[in-house]
Amino acid sequence: MRRSVALSFVLTVLLSVFGVAQAQQPAPTHVIGFMTDFDVKDDAVGICKAVMDGVAPGVRILDITHQSEPYNIAMGARFLAGSAPYYPRDAVFVVVIDPGVGSTRKAIIAKSKLGQYFVLPDNGLLTLVQDRDGIAEAHEITNPAWMIGSGISSTFHGRDIFSPAGAHVARGDDFAQAGPALDVTRLVHLDLKTATVDAAGLHAEVIGTDGPYGNLVLNVPAEAWFKLGYKLGDSVPITLDGKSYSFPFFKTFSDVPVGSELFYIDSRGRLSVGINQRNFSVIYKVGRGATLTIPHKSAN
Repeated sequence: MRRSVALSFVLTVLLSVFGVAQAQQPAPTHVIGFMTDFDVKDDAVGICKAVMDGVAPGVRILDITHQSEPYNIAMGARFLAGSAPYYPRDAVFVVVIDPGVGSTRKAIIAKSKLGQYFVLPDNGLLTLVQDRDGIAEAHEITNPAWMIGSGISSTFHGRDIFSPAGAHVARGDDFAQAGPALDVTRLVHLDLKTATVDAAGLHAEVIGTDGPYGNLVLNVPAEAWFKLGYKLGDSVPITLDGKSYSFPFFKTFSDVPVGSELFYIDSRGRLSVGINQRNFSVIYKVGRGATLTIPHKSAN
């Protein structure tokens, strides 16, 4: 009997201690997706992560990329929209591609209609997310308590504003405390053009290259491409950067010999052109901004 009473007492104490320990545990933080054009050749990325961890100890920071092309806001918008669907619905994105740092451009926190948060300059980086997911609410970051301190630099807002503000959101702080509400319809919106199809065919543009591989990323969604009538295996005539070529349309690189060109639908649902195990951009000396036209498939 005494053993039973003693065991019961010990269990009660253990459960009590466990309950207190649970109560003392901090609320779980949101995952942070971190993207910049800083590169990794110096200490900038590491400093920003240290600031985030200082505000939200133990926060999980996932790197999207730190090698987005410098100053290229359109590329950053594309990478952000492409990666956001693979993050939790309550993820926080800290994005610093900020050629206007130190100017009158606003530093903001926006919440999408899906529930994700975006801490970034109001310079168009949100364009594709806003078009696809919608923005429910946005606030300008003006509260000094959400910044690194009184010594705000004019050139490193990634450290001084965006990192601490993102960490505040990640640890569960109310982002309305960051500063005044903004009209979401007046956020900066990039004029990103999508390919057009008319009687003459498809008119498009190269919007980037695929990492180190040199495949051309085109502003051609798959649905626009299929309006031309081409099927797998067809040879497709193209005028690219003023020069005429003909490449086959296939499903993947291994469908053609090594060193051969092809059109294909990439993993993001866009028409692309590349060379199996070669760099199309380097070999053809063509890149972002080049124009192309593809006629409708001949009825013959």
